[in-house]
Amino acid sequence: MELTQLNAISPIDGRYRGKIAKLADYFSEEALIKYRVRVEIEYFIALCEIPLPQLVDFNSDLFDELRKIYIDFTAEDAQKIKDIESITNHDVKAVEYFIKEKFDALKLEGFKEFIHFGLTSQDINNTAVPLSIKEAMNDVYVPHYLQILDKLQELVVEWADVSMLARTHGQPASPTRLGKEIDVFVVRLQEQFNLLNDIPSAAKFGGATGNYNAHKVAYPKIDWKEFGTKFVQEKLGLHHSFPTTQIEHYDHMAALFDNLKRINTIILDLDRDFWTYVSTDYFKQKIKAGEVGSSAMPHKVNPIDFENSEGNLGLANAIFEHLSAKLPVSRLQRDLTDSTVLRNIGVPFGHTIIAFTSTLKGLNKLLLNKEKFNQDLENNWAVVAEAIQTILRREAYPNPYEALKGLTRTNEKINKDSIANFIDTLEVSTEIKEELKLITPSNYTGI
Repeated sequence: MELTQLNAISPIDGRYRGKIAKLADYFSEEALIKYRVRVEIEYFIALCEIPLPQLVDFNSDLFDELRKIYIDFTAEDAQKIKDIESITNHDVKAVEYFIKEKFDALKLEGFKEFIHFGLTSQDINNTAVPLSIKEAMNDVYVPHYLQILDKLQELVVEWADVSMLARTHGQPASPTRLGKEIDVFVVRLQEQFNLLNDIPSAAKFGGATGNYNAHKVAYPKIDWKEFGTKFVQEKLGLHHSFPTTQIEHYDHMAALFDNLKRINTIILDLDRDFWTYVSTDYFKQKIKAGEVGSSAMPHKVNPIDFENSEGNLGLANAIFEHLSAKLPVSRLQRDLTDSTVLRNIGVPFGHTIIAFTSTLKGLNKLLLNKEKFNQDLENNWAVVAEAIQTILRREAYPNPYEALKGLTRTNEKINKDSIANFIDTLEVSTEIKEELKLITPSNYTGI
């Protein structure tokens, strides 16, 4: 069967492929292979720059030619490496053999044994993968995150003065402002994003068990720890984890996934709030010509974007949770359980981007129903009781809370008139009564 979006097992590569296609440049099999080639080439160049005695005569003018091997990397190159892997049954060794063939073509046979010199596979995987994550974060994740943040900040300003009945425990509560409630999400997202920026993109680089054994036995006078740190941090722009076992300890990567999960949880919380606002008619939704809201009920315009986002965020967080819990655990100096798990890193990123896209689409479809906001406030004059009893406390009025409790917990309708009549019965000055009568559900919104 020809592989198409219609027969893809995962909707990420099927139904939603168009929304997350850019992630393939970082998390596909081809991308992983390309990142491995990139690390191998940069490592060889770094050995030339020490320089090792056997590489002292390597023409540095050829460095750009070598970099073209990964810069101009093609799908055909990736397939060639997969063909080699079908023989070697080892993915990183296949990369090494591919580059050696390139060296042969460039008539650099005398230098090719310094490709992958002294390394183990994880020196390549544990630099290639964090590098792909870092660049995917910068190039794909952050722009999508900022789109949501910018939209929310825009709504904070646009709806800054929209008074709204708050609900705590689902019940009418002290009024608030719509813009302020959205600003709560803005600040939460910003604070988690600031934490995200503090997490290092860590990489392991140190030979078979992390001690540069092979490097040191071949060239005992070279400070290989200094070399490794310089290579990882200056050449690749990553943080060098040291000491390690054969593999990266993944603690920083786990922290990243936990942080991404928290950001997703905030967006999920926002999705549910807006879903509820739509269900209470606070918002209408823009209608696109030709769209169908329900297969049976023509009148419906469902909040499907917020629902789609919520579902995808749940999937993303479940996988991020497993990644952050599993990756830092490995038996002794190495087991292989991280290898297959690492290949799934693109999956939660995919679900996250799908969710972000849906949330943004939902936000852009909202139409403020100001009449409903005003109606809810007008129907809930009881919420000004807090304001009245607080001023009465200020004036040392006896038992103000109990007085207001008696008024507001009757089955009679509380409205502007009943509140005014109650105020008239209070034994306070005319000035205080006038102050109390100025309070309404619409203006009792705090700071």
